[in-house]
Amino acid sequence: MRKIKKNDDVIIIAGKDKGSRGKVLRVLDDRLLVSGVNMVKKHQKPNPVKGLAGGIVTVEMSIHASNVAIYNLMSKKAGRVGVKTLEDGRKVRVFKSSGDVVDA
Repeated sequence: MRKIKKNDDVIIIAGKDKGSRGKVLRVLDDRLLVSGVNMVKKHQKPNPVKGLAGGIVTVEMSIHASNVAIYNLMSKKAGRVGVKTLEDGRKVRVFKSSGDVVDA
């Protein structure tokens, strides 16, 4: 079970965007695409078939999963995540600090 999944609210703990928060858009192996984080300028060639104009565009690039922590809304801090098995056999993610379930 992954500790960080799509649509999780995360906070950046290292790098140029340290302290900023965002939602996970995509999970790629060991990298994450987070909304509004790691914005870079990219030179784009025009593509008349797709209707794309050329120029310099700002896009979100992926960030390594080790630089991201899941955000705990209750404590307003970054939290570590563990996995716990419930009585009915389901596995859920829980915050290690408080024991609260991440998946509601």
